[in-house]
Amino acid sequence: MERREVASRGNKWIQGLSGRLVRSAVTPNQISSASIAFAALVPVGLFVVQGAWGALLAIVGIQARLLCNVVDGLVAVEGGKQSALGALYNELPDRVADSIVLVALGYALGLPAAGWLAALLAALTAYVRVFGGALGQPQRFLGPMAKQHRMATATVALVLMIAAALGWWSEQAAWLARGLLWVVVVGSAITCWRRTHAIARDLKT
Repeated sequence: MERREVASRGNKWIQGLSGRLVRSAVTPNQISSASIAFAALVPVGLFVVQGAWGALLAIVGIQARLLCNVVDGLVAVEGGKQSALGALYNELPDRVADSIVLVALGYALGLPAAGWLAALLAALTAYVRVFGGALGQPQRFLGPMAKQHRMATATVALVLMIAAALGWWSEQAAWLARGLLWVVVVGSAITCWRRTHAIARDLKT
């Protein structure tokens, strides 16, 4: 199973958490699945809690989802707890979590079509990457809008939503947050093109 380079794998706190999970009965597949539950905090925060506190809960959900994405690989590979279904659990929960986050953000910003389009393109970036691997090429984690970039952009949009909810430059903050969702859409489209172009180039050679 190929993995993207993630600097946070070297973080001592994350390594300590991974070590405790390795020694526990928790499996990497369970950690991967938990990322969906954490992603679900985004719509809960935005539509149930609402306001600044709701946006803050959504940020926590995104960051916890990303933590799961780092820790599951550490527990599986470095911790020696890989399973036959590991590759499946490494991909499918990510696609579900991406869709939950981006679609919820789109509705919260009054741009449901942009949210759905962002989710579709996010899934397509992963499809192109995995398809390249199926063709015998190394999986490419090219940007500019790979998973960590999408989630970072969504987090900044949520920070702007907090600012708007608190009355700090409300109109400007809301406008910028909507713009960031379109950044995810356009950036994901460019990412799909770059990955597809790299596959086509290598097939020719």
